[in-house]
Amino acid sequence: MDADANALGWQAQKSAGTRNAILESAIACIVEYGYRGTTTTAISRKAGLSRGAMLHHFPAKVDIIRAAVEHLHKKRLKAFRRAMSRAAAPTDDRVTLGVDAFFDHVRHPMFVAFFELSVAARTDPELAGILRPMQEAFETEWYSTAKDVFPEWQGRDEQFDIALDLSRYVMEGLAVSSLTHRGSERDKRILKYLADKLHELRDA
Repeated sequence: MDADANALGWQAQKSAGTRNAILESAIACIVEYGYRGTTTTAISRKAGLSRGAMLHHFPAKVDIIRAAVEHLHKKRLKAFRRAMSRAAAPTDDRVTLGVDAFFDHVRHPMFVAFFELSVAARTDPELAGILRPMQEAFETEWYSTAKDVFPEWQGRDEQFDIALDLSRYVMEGLAVSSLTHRGSERDKRILKYLADKLHELRDA
């Protein structure tokens, strides 16, 4: 009986490991080849599996993408919380620390994958339906985490909302631009200007 239980446990672990490898490979393919180039053949090759073995776990590409988006969302939230925890450290300039932390986050390959999926979803209703709940969940987490990290903005909701929107749109724009253009000096200038404006909003 114990041997049977151990065998079942090992099999479950092996299956979970295979599924994880498939999902990690799907995300890597989205970053490397784009959504259209992420085929079941490309995913199975990157995962080191036969296409048949992969389809045993995920019968169609849409099943892989749905699970990969959920997997990516969890990884992205974890990375976001880790990045923003740096801004919670005691310092005289937590605004600049927060800007730097979030900019590091949006330059991560996970952001590239989500951006690639977002662009593809514009003309793919099925993908849009999969992606939208994850985007909304991330926005909710983004806002509540920022509230926790920056309690000094409490009672100044209008300024805080402007600061968050300004930060997000500027830094995501820079991250998208960096996919095709190098701009380290330009990025530094813009991020410093952003931090200066956030200080003005905070102190107004």
